[in-house]
Amino acid sequence: MYDDDVFSDLHKEVYGFRPRGVIMDNWNSMAPAEKQARWDQLCEELASNAEFDRVQELKAVAQVEQDIKAYMKLGAPNRESALRWMTQTETFHNSQCVEGWVWKQGILFTAYGKRLVTELLQIVEYA
Repeated sequence: MYDDDVFSDLHKEVYGFRPRGVIMDNWNSMAPAEKQARWDQLCEELASNAEFDRVQELKAVAQVEQDIKAYMKLGAPNRESALRWMTQTETFHNSQCVEGWVWKQGILFTAYGKRLVTELLQIVEYA
């Protein structure tokens, strides 16, 4: 069921910005059935966006794992060394820098990314 008070929040979740101007004028001029149809459409888009993000995160995790294996094939004796080699050109000042590196990989907010941050905090050298 649509909710006039939450429409702005839902719109922001789907599109990244709050509706204003013409968008809000259109919403406010809709009949209840039209609002419900628009609300349902936004909910479908939100679910679609979430699924897209999930797939992208899975691909990003797979890519990091593939990169680690590639470094090991190039001679890194273990996972720790592979991660050290992967990050050796970076300058890390603190844990936020480590999180930034993992974020660039597209996986910071995944369970794998959180474990990788913990792992890297013990591996990287700090400037």
